[in-house]
Amino acid sequence: MTLVIGLTGSIASGKSTVSLMFDDYDIPVIDADKISREVVIPGEKAYHEIVTEFGTSILREDGSIDRKKLGAIVFKEEEKRKRLNNIVHPAVRKRMIERRDHFCNQEVPAVVMDIPLLFESELTHLVDKTLVVYVDEKVQLERLMERDGSTKEEAIQRINAQLPVQQKAEMADEVIDNNGTKHESYQQLHAILRKWNVFL
Repeated sequence: MTLVIGLTGSIASGKSTVSLMFDDYDIPVIDADKISREVVIPGEKAYHEIVTEFGTSILREDGSIDRKKLGAIVFKEEEKRKRLNNIVHPAVRKRMIERRDHFCNQEVPAVVMDIPLLFESELTHLVDKTLVVYVDEKVQLERLMERDGSTKEEAIQRINAQLPVQQKAEMADEVIDNNGTKHESYQQLHAILRKWNVFL
């Protein structure tokens, strides 16, 4: 029986860092962000729908979608963000479920579905357990500004586009406090996997 773990956090909470830790346990990770890039490459159904919806001004010279240009449009207007999500999310969900089922059929001990908007998009029914990577809001803001070179205003806008990380932590089965060192987060993950009987 494969345990399906839903991994989430908030922007700049360090979820990607924790996601990489599953490699040490040979636990496959299905990354929603990576798949969201796959489904919008030229030739994919979602790509054509996005270009039809937002026009060719969001394209690079090679015909691929300029994520920054598209992001600038959708972060400012909620209606446009919803329209984009209505195109991308179903395509991502379909591919993630296909990959999850593939691993479950191989009867691996566990598989991780790394989904940033796990709670916002109400996708907890796709997983058995939810794991949230948590950081204090102050740390989150500092990390985001440092990572993306964004202004405080831009960073706050992006953080506010998601559920507060505190709220996610309250909804989760388990929480990794990522305010400390990588090693401390790793130890927490190890303890959680042991608790969930993932080790054979």
